[in-house]
Amino acid sequence: MPPTLGRRQVLTLSGLALGAGLWQANRPARALAEGLAASGLVAPPRGGTRLVLISDLNAAYGSTTYIAEVHRGVALIPSLHPDLVICAGDMVAGQKAGLGRQRLAAMWAGFDRSVLGPLRRAGLPFAPAMGNHDASGARSGGRFLFEDDRREASRFWRARRDALGLTFVDSGDFPFHYAIRQKEAFVLVWDASSATVPAEQLRWAERVLAGPAARSAGRRLVVGHLPLRAVSQGRDRPGEVLAQPAALQQLLERHGVEAYVSGHQHAYFPARLGRLDLFHLGAMGSGPRRLLGQATNPFQTLTVLDLVGSPPRLVDTSVDLRTLRRIDPSRLPRTLSDAAGRVLPRRPDG
Repeated sequence: MPPTLGRRQVLTLSGLALGAGLWQANRPARALAEGLAASGLVAPPRGGTRLVLISDLNAAYGSTTYIAEVHRGVALIPSLHPDLVICAGDMVAGQKAGLGRQRLAAMWAGFDRSVLGPLRRAGLPFAPAMGNHDASGARSGGRFLFEDDRREASRFWRARRDALGLTFVDSGDFPFHYAIRQKEAFVLVWDASSATVPAEQLRWAERVLAGPAARSAGRRLVVGHLPLRAVSQGRDRPGEVLAQPAALQQLLERHGVEAYVSGHQHAYFPARLGRLDLFHLGAMGSGPRRLLGQATNPFQTLTVLDLVGSPPRLVDTSVDLRTLRRIDPSRLPRTLSDAAGRVLPRRPDG
């Protein structure tokens, strides 16, 4: 039988939801929480490691607030008991000229108030990756096009680095690139906030992935905002995916990386590329997108990744944040084809 929520868990979740003021009157927090428990998502597997994966939380340019699905997801995450929350980028709504440092600071304060603060008060470690709307790495003439964005993101995260609950293997140039070890999961984050991961970061990744902390981990994952392959309509073009994907795939496979976690496409699709699992995370915030070649209405998502068994295997469970129903992987397309005619198969279930 699926696990059920205890009274204390229900009350805690209800308090979070009511505090956000965003639950519909005809869908009370208790009913939603029990519906999620019925999907088997409340209690993590015994002895395993649980990661919650989120991405693309932001709303309109310059926004300091978040839509209902973001508040709903943040309220639900503590009941999932993750060992680590990973955000694959776009936590704020920058990348627009003229926002100014004061507005950028207000956006990060809004993120702290609505997302990071509640999760850290729940005792959950939080690992960020920079997205193009957080701190774009795009350059022109040897300079960052959005220098103020990167400066403000750096100021915000470095002030909080030691309070995020992370065990650093290599702090690199946090928050732009770094590596951590949480239980048996080794997680490397690189700066994929633009289409090019800098060459010096790739050399750094080679060195860290070859190190003892990575080699001894039960699972090795890499996180970056832009993906290796396109999966959504409107994002199947250069600049919306990483350049030189074959070389990056070879780098990851060479070091036994099992999964690459990304955002940006605003559509959930778990894929398999060679020996690499690709977890394309859906948007938690505004602007979800349809998968390539599909007409189904898009929706916001949250993904749970459990590392279970010995050696651990990756079990992916994702939730539609509008309905709080588990997404049935068998209802996703078996394959997606991009504009170049490349076929990307869906990841085998479980």
